Amino acid sequence: MPISRLLRRLGIMAALLPCAAFAAEGEVSTQLVSNPYGLDALWGQGDFVARGTLVILVTMSVWTWYILITKLVEQSRVLLQAGRVDKTFWKSASLADGIATLKDGNPFRDIAVAGVQAIEHHENTLVEQIDSNTWVTVTIQRSVEGITNRLQGGLAVLATVASTAPFVGLFGTVWGIYHALTAIGIAGQASIDKVAGPVGEALIMTAIGLAVAVPAVLGYNWLVRRNKVAIDNIKAFSSDLHSVLLSGARVGDKVRSRVTAGVARVA
Repeated sequence: MPISRLLRRLGIMAALLPCAAFAAEGEVSTQLVSNPYGLDALWGQGDFVARGTLVILVTMSVWTWYILITKLVEQSRVLLQAGRVDKTFWKSASLADGIATLKDGNPFRDIAVAGVQAIEHHENTLVEQIDSNTWVTVTIQRSVEGITNRLQGGLAVLATVASTAPFVGLFGTVWGIYHALTAIGIAGQASIDKVAGPVGEALIMTAIGLAVAVPAVLGYNWLVRRNKVAIDNIKAFSSDLHSVLLSGARVGDKVRSRVTAGVARVA
């Protein structure tokens, strides 16, 4: 073979090599874009059970983060108000002046107003036969319990999500494995293309279930601990307020006379 012809053929092959490499790269890129085992494929290829399980897990996650944020803001507000009560309310000349320093919606204001009303509206009513001490105690306790229930609202949802989300994800895992076994039975052989999709779907469900449960568990424990601090401040305030109302040491003459009359009637 002449040397010139050989060189000509080598030159043609060298020119075709970049084209072949570009075509192979384009094929790989196409395969990456059309990956059948992603989240889009999970939703598109899943049946109503798989989609329903995914919707439940996403809904649980939304509830969890909504409750975490709202309860954190609410608890922070109560703790901030507790610090202001010590600086303003207890340094007032009377209960009326102390209540005026607290804004509407303040749980400490609600307790103080309930205690004052319990004494002022005790006489000439059906509860007149109950002594002032018992009536004030019951009224303040009811107010504290209402505020406590409001602070604890939503924590049961976090506990439910934390305990059930892993099992919901496990259900999605079992359903995905069932689909994998079904695909193997239909194909007649355990080829990777028949098993990878359903198994990947099962693993994604497990991961989503854990991703929903872990923040719920950590958030529940954190909020319960912060709730205990806030409730302790509220109970301490109610106890001090109860003592003030019954002793009349910081109460106006009108309220003090009612307390004295109530105590004398019981005696």
